[in-house]
Amino acid sequence: MAQLKLVDVKAFWTPQQTYFREREERGEMAGIAAAFSSGVGLFKTKESAGNGYGASLLHYNGLRPVKSNQAPSTGYNKPTTSASSKCRRIRAVGSPTVLAPKRETDPKKRIVITGMGLVSVFGSDIDTYYNKLLEGESGITLIDRFDASTFSVRFAGQIRGFSSTGYIDGKNDRRLDDCWRYCLVAGRRALDDAKLGPQVLKTMDRSKIGVLVGSGMGGLTAFSAGVEALIQKGYKKITPFFIPYSITNMGSALLAIDTGLMGPNYSISTACATANYCFYAAANHIRRGEADIMVAGGTEAAVTATGVGGFIACRALSQRNDEPQKASRPWDKERDGFVIGEGSGVLIMESLEHAMKRGANIVAEYLGGAITCDAHHMTDPRADGLGVSSCISKALDDAGVSPEEVNYVNAHATSTLAGDLAEVNAIKKVFKDTSELKMNGTKSMIGHGLGAAGGLEAIATIKAINTGWLHPTINQYNSEHEVTIDTVPNVKKKHEVNVAISNSFGFGGHNSVVVFAPFKP
Repeated sequence: MAQLKLVDVKAFWTPQQTYFREREERGEMAGIAAAFSSGVGLFKTKESAGNGYGASLLHYNGLRPVKSNQAPSTGYNKPTTSASSKCRRIRAVGSPTVLAPKRETDPKKRIVITGMGLVSVFGSDIDTYYNKLLEGESGITLIDRFDASTFSVRFAGQIRGFSSTGYIDGKNDRRLDDCWRYCLVAGRRALDDAKLGPQVLKTMDRSKIGVLVGSGMGGLTAFSAGVEALIQKGYKKITPFFIPYSITNMGSALLAIDTGLMGPNYSISTACATANYCFYAAANHIRRGEADIMVAGGTEAAVTATGVGGFIACRALSQRNDEPQKASRPWDKERDGFVIGEGSGVLIMESLEHAMKRGANIVAEYLGGAITCDAHHMTDPRADGLGVSSCISKALDDAGVSPEEVNYVNAHATSTLAGDLAEVNAIKKVFKDTSELKMNGTKSMIGHGLGAAGGLEAIATIKAINTGWLHPTINQYNSEHEVTIDTVPNVKKKHEVNVAISNSFGFGGHNSVVVFAPFKP
């Protein structure tokens, strides 16, 4: 009988097999074995099996932490999909060499950022906006847009001195809801920043340029005025602009009408996760070849009596009326709710091939993103952070990035008791070693822009990539013990960003994460 010859089976391992073996050697696979040996179904939790709402909203006291049956943690980060099965070796600072999925190399599918535009509590100039953030300046002030003297919350991130000169003609400017005024100005400024002004656009195939700017609330002033007219004067006194200026798709529509852009055009409304959902969907239009350029982001103007009153009723807002500038304090033990803000943030997302052909200035690269749902409760996040952690993992997978490569998180960080810790728990679940990770909260200075928040924070993330400076999270006096990640408290920090993620989550359990990095040809 012939003797069997022993061979080194490692020589025949695929990259994914090597990936799992190396993780097993580091002890990272124990959670998987434990989860499956116990016969636990990963998705058959008590929470997800029920109606998803638990008790009535009135049973919850302002997004406070609630006891819930937590799904078991598997300790498992999903590896690459078949589309990115080829791996590369990377070595992050302070970490061993690991394998990461391969990033997209097709210039038709690589997506770069070639322009940015915003309207914010710090004005409409990008550099001014970021410099104010770096200085740690608060834009939160007492409300004077309407009489809030009888409200239990009397402050907000209210925009003052807004000007649409050069972007909207006077007649339309007087008619438009602020939500659409902000959208038009931010969108046009983003196009100008990308060197895509009216004369340039006329020479391009505008059927391949789309607009996807969403809003969580839509034209709230127009809607409130229409209802008031109906109640006080009857239906004949409702303006014909009532419906068009209330519905959430009108920002994208008006921007397209104004610029002649005929590509994919619609809006997404997923509450405070809206803008990131728009970035994610816009990127997929480019990857599928349906557009060369997408104008994407979010817009919101909910600092109105209806908007503020509604969020007071949800018990979601801080009531620190005596210290409005210290009211938004993510991760601080004394936080008592978020501060409502407003504005618009828009990016020009473009295929690398198209950007290179026209000689565009590239400010960053969009690597990928993901969206998930908590399927838990209308306003409260899952205490175990499962929906968020899975969203981060899926985003990294879509981006072709390993957790070890990420060294900056622009966090959702609204300053609510439950939400802040749920996000931190999810981040720590994905990023096992957070020693090199920096995390900050833009909302500490500008408030929570709702559907616009992700847009404003994406711009802050990209400016961090470009400048090498992270803005502080202000009002950090006494952080929660669970927050062991560097939150850049109160003073800006120099930090070279390798890969950044920006998180946005919304009422309804909507989770969204987008991934940005410095552009490298």
